[in-house]
Amino acid sequence: QVQLIESGGGLVQPGGSLRLSCAASGGPFRRYDMAWFRQAPGKEREFVAVNRRYGSATYYSDSVKGRFTISRDNAESTLFLQMNSLKPEDTAVYYCAAGTAITSTLTRAESYANWGQGTQVTVSS
Repeated sequence: QVQLIESGGGLVQPGGSLRLSCAASGGPFRRYDMAWFRQAPGKEREFVAVNRRYGSATYYSDSVKGRFTISRDNAESTLFLQMNSLKPEDTAVYYCAAGTAITSTLTRAESYANWGQGTQVTVSS
């Protein structure tokens, strides 16, 4: 089991930027597919982005493509999400997740066995 702790959330105005971090411990970080999901009030948890194990590929949801960038530092066992041009509809609790999945299931929450506690991102003027 790997433990995950997110940080970096907060309140930001529309058009602003935030950088989320997810510190991992207790497992072989580079061997995990690392993803970000988010959940807005009254909505299901949705896929945001994934960085594949060994950093071999990245994938994004259509709603964040071109605005968000996922990256990882294997030496520091840390996952990042750089969020630019934020919109009110990006408001949600953002979760870091770790697991191993085949390509066709990367966007599914059930593909990830390890989750952080979440960090709130609020985009509002």
